[in-house]
Amino acid sequence: MPPPAIKSVRDLIYWQYAKIIADSAGMGKRNWRFIMSRFKKLQQEEIFWNEIREYIREREKNDECIFCGVKTSLTTDHLFPRSIGGPDTEKNIIWICKKCNSSKGRRRLYELWTLKKGLKGAKYEVPRIAEGKYLKLLYDVFEEKGILDIKADELPQKMCPRCDIKPLCIKEDSVEKLSPLCLDGIATVCFQSNF
Repeated sequence: MPPPAIKSVRDLIYWQYAKIIADSAGMGKRNWRFIMSRFKKLQQEEIFWNEIREYIREREKNDECIFCGVKTSLTTDHLFPRSIGGPDTEKNIIWICKKCNSSKGRRRLYELWTLKKGLKGAKYEVPRIAEGKYLKLLYDVFEEKGILDIKADELPQKMCPRCDIKPLCIKEDSVEKLSPLCLDGIATVCFQSNF
C-alpha cells in the first residue's frame, strides 16, 4: 500500500512516477525520503512531466526489448492492449521481443508484472521506459475523463465494482486497497465505457 500521503488517483500516478525518478537518480525505488521529496515536487508542479524523456530513452534502446533486453525479433506492443480499448498512439506503444509480446498477450502493464512477480513486482520492477510512458498515457486519459482527483477512499464505491481485475486483487490481498492494479482497472473502465 502507498503511504497516507496518496489521497487520489493523481497522487498514485505521481507516487509511481516519483519512484521512477528515484530509480533513475540511482536512489532505487525504495528510498522513501527521496521518493516523497519528488512526489511533493510533482504535486506542487516544481517537476513537470517531461513528455520527451521516455521517447529519448526508448530511442537510445531502439534495438532491444524494453522488457528483457533481447536484441532480436523485435515487434511493437501496446502497453494497454488494443483488444480491451487501448489507443493506437505513440504513448501506448513500445518495442519488445516476440517472446515477451506473446507472454504479455492482452494483459495490462501492472497486471502483467503482478502475474509475473507479484504485486511487489508491479510496484518496484516494471521497466522504466514502459512504466513512464504508461503513466503518462493514463494521466492524459484520466485527466480527459475528469477522474484524476477521485479520492482513494471513493475508489471502492466508484471503481471497484466496475473493475475486472478483482480476482487478481483477491489473490494479492489488495481488494479495495490503492495499488498500481487500480490504475489498470480504472483505465479499463475509461477505455471501455463512457465514464
